[in-house]
Amino acid sequence: MTKNKFVYEALNGASSFLKDNGREEAVARILLQHELRLSHAGLLASMRDEINEETFNRFWENIKRHACGTPVQHLTGSEEFYGRTFLVNEHVLIPRPETEELVEETLRLIGQYLPDKNLKIADIGTGSGIIAITMKCEIPEAAVTATDISVEALQTAQENAKRLEADISFVQGDLTDPLKDEMWDVVLSNPPYIAYAEAPDLSDSVRDFEPHLALFADNEGLALYEKLAQQLPNMLKKPGIIGLEIGYAQGAAVEAMLKAAFPDAKVYVKKDINSNDRMVFCINS
Repeated sequence: MTKNKFVYEALNGASSFLKDNGREEAVARILLQHELRLSHAGLLASMRDEINEETFNRFWENIKRHACGTPVQHLTGSEEFYGRTFLVNEHVLIPRPETEELVEETLRLIGQYLPDKNLKIADIGTGSGIIAITMKCEIPEAAVTATDISVEALQTAQENAKRLEADISFVQGDLTDPLKDEMWDVVLSNPPYIAYAEAPDLSDSVRDFEPHLALFADNEGLALYEKLAQQLPNMLKKPGIIGLEIGYAQGAAVEAMLKAAFPDAKVYVKKDINSNDRMVFCINS
C-alpha cells in the first residue's frame, strides 16, 4: 500500500482496511491516537499534519495485527476502567464495562449495609487488578487483598496497583486457598465462567488472544461458582457481602448455589445495562 503522507490519509486508509476485513473502523482512530500520543481533539486538530514514515509503519503494522484478531487493548497496552487507565496484556482478561457495574453495585451495598469503611475486602481471581484496585481507590480505608492462580496476572496487577498508588496485598493461589484462614467483610470475584463448548462461538479476538485460564470453566462454566459456594460460608463476616460476575445464562444456577450456602441471607441477580443477568449478590446480614 502507498504510504500515507498526512494524518487524515493514514486514518482514512486504515479505517477502510479494517472495514474490508470485518473489523470496527473506529479502532483506526484509537490506534492512530496511541501512535501519535494525541487525544481525540488533538487528532482532529492534526489531520493536515504530515506523518513520518517510521510512525506510519508502526501504525500500519498494528492495523494489520488488529485485522488478524489482536485486540486493540493488546496493541495499546491499556484499557480504561471506572475512570482509570489499567495496563493489560496477554496474561489477563481485558476489562469489560459490565464489571464496572459489579463495582458500582458493591459500593452501593457497602454504603447501605457496611457503613464502617475499615473493611476487609477480597478479590478472588484479580487478573489485571481492576476490581481490587478500584475498591481500594474508592474506599481508601479498606484493607484489600487480591488473589490469582496466575503469577503473570499478579505481576500485571501489582504494576497497575503501583501506577495507581493502591496499597493492596497480592497473594498467589487457587480461589479462596490464600484467604481461608481469615474472615472478610466483602468478597468479590469475576471468575472464569465460559463453558468449553462455547469456545467456537467466541470472537477470535477473545478466543485466540485472551488467557483461557481466565475464560473457561468446567461443568458448563459453573465449576468455580460451586467451589466458592462451598468455601465462602466459613469466610464471610456477618454482616458481609458477596458479589460475583456471571455469564448471562447462569443467574438462576448461581443464585440457587448461594441461597443454599447462605439460607438466611438476601441473594439476588442483577442485570447489566444490556438487560442480561450479569451479577449475583449475597447480603449476609
